[in-house]
Amino acid sequence: MIPTRIHGILDYLIGVALIAAPWLFGFADGGAETWIPVILGAGSIIYSLLTDYELGIAGVLSMRAHLMMDVLGGLLLAASPWLFDFDERVFGPHLAVGLVMVLSGLMTSRHPSRSANDKRVDPGNRVDNRSRQTVTGHR
Repeated sequence: MIPTRIHGILDYLIGVALIAAPWLFGFADGGAETWIPVILGAGSIIYSLLTDYELGIAGVLSMRAHLMMDVLGGLLLAASPWLFDFDERVFGPHLAVGLVMVLSGLMTSRHPSRSANDKRVDPGNRVDNRSRQTVTGHR
């Protein structure tokens, strides 16, 4: 299993790589081969920021939903050269990154070790997220 913290790092790296890939690898012709990775990369960054895991900011999207979006986005990306008929022009980056997204989505833990909503104030106290009250470790 891939820890959610490592998955989060991959989310942002893959998102930026998808946005830049058409220009880096010379397939920025303005069609589906260009815009599918750009849109999926931007989407990945946005829903990563919204995910309730170590590298999320808002914590409104569950890890399970995030991973499902990764798998579905990866399947779309991997199949896009044939779905949108640009496979004779380029298919390698789409297929490779799409498969990485699918595999990482399937192999990542569904439970973050620390969620974005976990507000620890100091090591001696813990937050009970059910009641949102600080509970000391002492009786």
